Amino acid sequence: MTLHLMKLCVGCDSIEDLAAWQKKRLADQRRKGVKKPVLRHVTRNTPKRGAELIDGGSIYWVIKGVIRVRQRIVDMKAVVSDGEPHCALILDRKLVRVVPRGMRAFQGWRYLEASAAPADLGERKDGLVDMPPQMVDELRELGLL
Repeated sequence: MTLHLMKLCVGCDSIEDLAAWQKKRLADQRRKGVKKPVLRHVTRNTPKRGAELIDGGSIYWVIKGVIRVRQRIVDMKAVVSDGEPHCALILDRKLVRVVPRGMRAFQGWRYLEASAAPADLGERKDGLVDMPPQMVDELRELGLL
């Protein structure tokens, strides 16, 4: 059964910021001679339900208090950072915009059941996909979305 994660995207103001940051990380890896650069997010704790995460799961990024985008979790690897064991979530490069949903701040990451995950914006037929993100935010704040 598919399971997802939610994670705060600290320091990013927009999906474009996240995309630029990830593009820079890949470029840094290429510059260091890595033949196959990968996107990864390193976390201190290894998810106990990891098999469910790599079975079609995604990481849903919370940007400025709103779930805005997701990336598929391709794999998980044990890594060592500063001499301590950590877990690297290997992510697909594609960022998929989702129907915005407000989310209060939390620490670390949280599991997100597939049934509770926001739908992809590409699946909507109501024109929300074509609206500027600021307009979507204002409509959501007004309770119209």
